Amino acid sequence: MDILSLIIGLIVGIAAGVAAGFIIRKKVAEGKLGSAEQQARQMLEDAIKSAESAKKEAIISAKEEIFQLKKDTDNDLKERRKEVSRLERRVAQKEETLDAKLEGVEKKEASLQEKHRAADELKEQIEQKLAEQVEVLEKIAGITTEEAKAELVHKLDSEMAHETALKISEYEERFRDEAEAKAKDILSMAIQRCAADHVSEVAISVVSLPNEEMKGRIIGREGRNVRSIESLTGVELIIDDTPEVITISGFDPVRREVARLALEKLISDGRIHPARIEEMVEKAKRDVEITIKQAGEKAVFETGVHGLNPELIKILGRLKFRTSYGQNALRHSVEVSLLAGCLADEIGIDATAARRAGLLHDIGKALTAEAEGSHVQLGVELAKKYHEHKDIIHAIEAHHNDIEPQSALDLIIQAADAISAARPGARREDVENYIKRLQKLEEVAGSFDGVDKTFAIQAGREVRIMVKPESVSDDQMKLLARDIAKKIENELDYPGQIKVNIIRESRHTEYAK
Repeated sequence: MDILSLIIGLIVGIAAGVAAGFIIRKKVAEGKLGSAEQQARQMLEDAIKSAESAKKEAIISAKEEIFQLKKDTDNDLKERRKEVSRLERRVAQKEETLDAKLEGVEKKEASLQEKHRAADELKEQIEQKLAEQVEVLEKIAGITTEEAKAELVHKLDSEMAHETALKISEYEERFRDEAEAKAKDILSMAIQRCAADHVSEVAISVVSLPNEEMKGRIIGREGRNVRSIESLTGVELIIDDTPEVITISGFDPVRREVARLALEKLISDGRIHPARIEEMVEKAKRDVEITIKQAGEKAVFETGVHGLNPELIKILGRLKFRTSYGQNALRHSVEVSLLAGCLADEIGIDATAARRAGLLHDIGKALTAEAEGSHVQLGVELAKKYHEHKDIIHAIEAHHNDIEPQSALDLIIQAADAISAARPGARREDVENYIKRLQKLEEVAGSFDGVDKTFAIQAGREVRIMVKPESVSDDQMKLLARDIAKKIENELDYPGQIKVNIIRESRHTEYAK
């Protein structure tokens, strides 16, 4: 029983302890819960207080900003009011100034009107006095005003007639001088009408051989002699089936002459090998230089032209080896120089300048094989380089109408050049090419609308064109002539210049019955 009681008492004690512990833990938990609620309430109160404080601060800050903005606005408004006030004062001052000026102008206008009235009164008094004075003068002179005017006009007419006669005599004398100068230009122009020059270079020279065996010796072993000659002289040797002849081909006439002389020396010497060839070529060059110099000096002496630069004389001498349609260029230049001198003497201008310009007019042909450009351009450059007179340079440049002639000297050189080139036997041209050139000229001129017939005349230096009068008017003739001339320039190669002459003829026939 005691054990059972003990066990029961133990169980009861344990249960009581558990119950007491549960109760104690509950109270502790309730205490903690109450403390947490209290803390939450405190935190909420603090948050509310902080929000209210921030709200108050924001309101205060906004009020300060509004106050500052209002203050700035008020200051700006005050400044604007001050500016407006200042402008108003200026406007008022200007109005006062304008009023003062207007008042001054009105006073001046009134003063001027008063003076104008006074001037009118004075004018009337003067006119009255003048009339009285004229009346007194008429009585003293015994003639009226109209009679005095008539007498004065008659006297002036007599004086003017005398002055007019003097002026007429002066004009006649001046016009006579101008007419004389004009006559000289017309005479030169008439001579110049036949001007023509068509350059065709001869590009080969021929060397005769004593026998056919000499060809092989000139060729040499494996052609070494031929190559040596060609490399030293700058020409091409043509050795073909033509018996006992070697042809030298090259566009430089001086080189061809050097090669020709060297070959002739080698043939006469008989020793033909590269070393000997080089020696003979050098000798031939020296001989040619001497020949060139002598030819230039002879031309200068023959024409009586003095003071030429020595280098210009050497270049002039090179024309000895230049031909144009079979005519030697140096002889042609000498002929032009002499002809120009004669023409200049006849029409009364400087014959010395004419001979000088005539001698130098084709000097550019000496350089056409080694420099670019026409012989006219090269001649002008040479004349400028060696300081020839501007009139000589202009005559050289104008002798083929590259520029318009401006003086009688230019036209004289053109005429002398044409006379030398056109004299019988001076030049030659292949008949077939000549005929083709004339036919092409007529074809070009006849390719335009309104053209009826075309005729190439004066050896192709003029083309006459008959037009249909119903298709081409007088005004259109000028345009047609210019268009034909332009097409001829663009499509044809021709010597000198070609005159385009258009003829329009209207015929009306009526019969009297």
